[in-house]
Amino acid sequence: MIAVLGLVVGVVVGLLVRPEVPAVVEPYLPIAVVAALDAVFGGLRAMLDGIFVDKVFVVSFLSNVVVAALIVFLGDKLGVGAQLSTGVVVVFGIRIFSNAAAIRRHVFRA
Repeated sequence: MIAVLGLVVGVVVGLLVRPEVPAVVEPYLPIAVVAALDAVFGGLRAMLDGIFVDKVFVVSFLSNVVVAALIVFLGDKLGVGAQLSTGVVVVFGIRIFSNAAAIRRHVFRA
């Protein structure tokens, strides 16, 4: 319940304040969001499987975001940022859909 309340408060504050993302961070934000979603879906899957550990979730969440941002940063410096960004999104997308399928199987007992 606290998580849902925090989500609602965060969305309302974000809509009211309208924060601006600095131009330097803009290329990394979508990748960071996809990496964070991967950690959230993985955490939900672990919770449904009964093996959720909050420390593992926090480390997974932070490390996914940092590693994804570093890969995109490295790609930008090498001049292949778009290609590496696409690769990161594909990898995390596969993981998200894999976790979503496991969650669906668990929820519907299929």
